This record gives sequence, structure tokens and C-alpha cells, in this order.
Amino acid sequence: MNLSGSLLFSIFVIFTGAALVATLALYARQSLLVAYIAVGVLAGPAVTGLVTDPQLIEEIAHVGIIFLLFLLGLNLYPQKLIKLLKETIGITLASTVVFGLLGYVVAASFGFTRVDCLLVGMATTLSSTIVTLKLLPTTVLHHRHTGEVIVSILLLQDLLAIVALLVLHSLAGESFAWQNAAVLFIGTPAMFVGSFAAERWLLRPLFLRFDRIREYVFLLAVGWCLCMGQIAYGLGLSFEIGAFVAGVTLANSPIAPYIADTLRPLRDFFLVMFFFALGAGFNVELVSDIWIAATVLAIAVVMIKPTVYWALFRIAGENRILAGEAGARLGQLSEFSLLL
Repeated sequence: MNLSGSLLFSIFVIFTGAALVATLALYARQSLLVAYIAVGVLAGPAVTGLVTDPQLIEEIAHVGIIFLLFLLGLNLYPQKLIKLLKETIGITLASTVVFGLLGYVVAASFGFTRVDCLLVGMATTLSSTIVTLKLLPTTVLHHRHTGEVIVSILLLQDLLAIVALLVLHSLAGESFAWQNAAVLFIGTPAMFVGSFAAERWLLRPLFLRFDRIREYVFLLAVGWCLCMGQIAYGLGLSFEIGAFVAGVTLANSPIAPYIADTLRPLRDFFLVMFFFALGAGFNVELVSDIWIAATVLAIAVVMIKPTVYWALFRIAGENRILAGEAGARLGQLSEFSLLL
């Protein structure tokens, strides 16, 4: 049996390498996320080639993001989510316009085509769900409110990104999928209503009846999370949005804290693989062609994004501390940009 190309060998490389590099990162006072990505670059096809199929790892690791959004939903009550979305929609739309122009101008200054400039502009509007949420502390009350505000903005950004994908397909010469758009905008509210009905009349009785059987609670929670993710994907949304809705529907349940504690180790396992896959997919050969433009864009994003978010949060009536913390955590680009 040739282990060098097997999934088992890949997992061995990922977690052994991550443990070693993470140790060095902690001694150097660096983020563990950087360590995971560095292991991906080193072990991926671009350098040593120890892991030859990073695409497979990325698909498996995507489960970690799904669980992450599910756990976030478990801590956000439906009534509060609606209120937060109303409060942050203005911030999200304003920031989308500002950062879209920023990305477009930077790309245009380096001679990119108009379509490429639009792509860069759209990508610049998004913030990384996974990085932002990993940076959120949860031990202090005001930090929890900060997290709730950030989650609502990330959720709105995901919805805008889906609309952007539809627009890009039309710009690429494809016929605009009006049927898919109708399914998206009609099916999404139906999914929300159906999920709460299913929780009330199906899940809640099952949890109350079999709450002492921990394995069953675990299986039912995971099954519900992935089921809602699949439904959302079928409607043209992302798996993450479906998982988030699944978590929100269970937020009022007394079993929610237990589900959250049970799923955290599983979430962390897949997230390590996700960041590894992110590094393994890095194409070293393209660095010489785009490094100047990428560096300028990165500096512009890191410097301008937090400042703009700070100003928008202050205009919206948030205090200086929350505005600064939220702006700093939203000041990067999203892994979802790769889809654009």
C-alpha cells in the first residue's frame, strides 16, 4: 500500500507538521493560523509535495467552517439576530461601496482589465469569516456584543457575495439565471420559516425525549446542521449560511450549550485542515507576476479597512472601543474571494 498519496498520510503530515510549526509560532508569539498556513505552503505541491491533493483536503476541511457557523448560531437568539441585521445593513452596504472602489482603483493602477478590476473590487469588499471569528474573544460581555455585530455583518457580506456571483456570470456572457435568482429570493425566507417550524415540532420533542442519550443528541445536532447546509446550497446559498440558520433555530433550546461544547473539538480538527489547504493551494510561480500589486492591495486593505469600519461604526452610534475592535477584526480579505 502506497501511503505517500493516501488521505491517512496527508492527515499525518498536516497534524504532525502543524504541531511542530505551531510550537515554534507560540515561542515566537505568532498566531497559530499563520503556522497552519505555513505548513500548507511547505508540505503542498509548490514546495515539498508531501501532500499532492490539497483540493481533497480543502473539501473535507470545509466542514470546519460549517461547524463554526453552526456554533455561532447556537449563541445568537433569533430576535437578536433580526435586530442586529437591521442595525448593520447600512454599515455593510456603505463599506461594500468604499472597499469595492478601493480594490478597483488599485487593480486599475496596475493595468488590469476592467473585468479583472471588478473582480478585485468585489473581492476587496469581503472580510474573512474564519479569520475574523477565530480572533473573537468570548470571555467578556462587551466582547460578546462585538462578536454579534461582526457576525451579522459577515452574514450580510455572504449574501452580497452570492448576488455578486450572479452578476459576474452575466458579465461573463452567460444568460442571467432569473430562475435561480427567483429560487434564491423566494426560497430563502421559506427556508427560515421551515427551519423554525422543524425545530418547534420535530427537533425539540426529540431532544426533550432523548436528552440523556448523548450520542443521539450529538448525531441529531450534526445531522440538522448538515441538512440545513445542504438545503441552503440547493437554494443557491452557501453551506455556511444554512449551518448558521440551523444553529440560530436551536439557540433557544436548553440543550444548545451542551451541543456547543460537544462540537468544538470536531470544529477545531477540521479548521486546522482548512488553513493547511489554504497554504497548500498557494501558487509560488505567480508570485513574481503579482507580488507588487498584491503587496500594495494588502497594505491598502490593512490600513484603510479598519479605519473605514471604525468611522462607520461610530456613525452608527457604537462606542469607540467596539468600533476599534470590530474594525481591526474585519480588516482583511475573505477566503470566499477565491470563488469570485
